Amino acid sequence: MPNDALRVNAHPEPHGVNGQTSAIGITVRGSNWYWTVTAIMTVATFGFIAWSFTKPRSRRIFHYITAAITLVAAIAYFTMASDLGQTPITVQFKRTDPKVSGTPTNQDREIFYVRYIDWTITTPLLLLDLLLTAGLPWPTILYTILLDEVMIVTGLVGALVQSSYKWGYFAFGMAALLYVVWTITWTARKHAIALGSDISRAYTICGVWTVFLWFLYPIAWGLSEGGNVIAPDSEGIFYGILDVMAKPVFGVLLLWGHRKIDPARLGLHIRDYDDDPATTHGTHAAHHGEKGHGDGTGNNGATAAIPVTPAV
Repeated sequence: MPNDALRVNAHPEPHGVNGQTSAIGITVRGSNWYWTVTAIMTVATFGFIAWSFTKPRSRRIFHYITAAITLVAAIAYFTMASDLGQTPITVQFKRTDPKVSGTPTNQDREIFYVRYIDWTITTPLLLLDLLLTAGLPWPTILYTILLDEVMIVTGLVGALVQSSYKWGYFAFGMAALLYVVWTITWTARKHAIALGSDISRAYTICGVWTVFLWFLYPIAWGLSEGGNVIAPDSEGIFYGILDVMAKPVFGVLLLWGHRKIDPARLGLHIRDYDDDPATTHGTHAAHHGEKGHGDGTGNNGATAAIPVTPAV
């Protein structure tokens, strides 16, 4: 069956929005790639949900978060494959390469703002997966997520700016990224080490993987929305590979690392409706008595912020 998404969603021409058209936009090949990533994200979502059924409901929190990440990404990639969720923006740098030069009267490039909507939702969830694994206190987690949102929003604003001022937003975003990386590589790592070797190993693998990939996203931004160096199809391939590595592959690494870790050791005290609260509390208290799993007070920093609540 041929891919006719660009034709069906032409308003009135491909890449058209509100009477404006991008001369620099994805082709059918680019759309096909986006459909491929949509399929990967969808399959991963069902896979993570199925994986969750191997655990009692009180131990599914990381499965649910990870499945939510790929679900949102699947919807975003469905939108981009359909050539929707985009807007034309005049490029700052005029290139001679036919793939990114546009026409003499139109140098607008297709910018997928839906990509940033995806990241606004999924990157905080990725950080939640990672920082909860380290048992970080909630104030630190929330502040790190705030800086992550700053990083994503400044990236979006920069992509929508036509002038050199876009690089100012890029600088703000990079500053926010450096803070997030500092939290992952230093603050959270110390917490993970204190919780035990198995938790430290799972956290380190996922943390290093995330930091490596997240440093590649600004390069992709500079070559596409920022510098108009690579064609939108190549932009989609670059971002798509990064997103597959940062979401489904990250999810597999994380959930595999969590396969023998009780969330209670991370300060996540969750019980099912038919659990005996007294028994559950006793089990959690025993975990706090283990070497490296507490601070001698019954809390590891995250426990106080999360009461024992019924599982859903």
